[in-house]
Amino acid sequence: MIEVIHRPEQHRFEAEVEGHLCLCEYRQAGNTWLFTHTEVPAALSGRGIAAELVRVALAQAQAQGHKVRPLCSYVATYMRRHPDTQHLLENAT
Repeated sequence: MIEVIHRPEQHRFEAEVEGHLCLCEYRQAGNTWLFTHTEVPAALSGRGIAAELVRVALAQAQAQGHKVRPLCSYVATYMRRHPDTQHLLENAT
């Protein structure tokens, strides 16, 4: 199990896996979180770490009543693959 920690002071979600730092970063613009970057070291790729970071980040955005703008291509792809997250998009009705 991957433990994802929200670091609001650093505007990111992070997980440490096997000594490597994995990140999902965002900026806040009003009531919208702009997801800017997701990073998992190549040594850990293919293990679902990025997906877990984004899943937790989107759940937190929803819990706090924020909308989302996926500037990061990984977050955009994740949201396309998970239609249940579409309502979080800033332009969703």
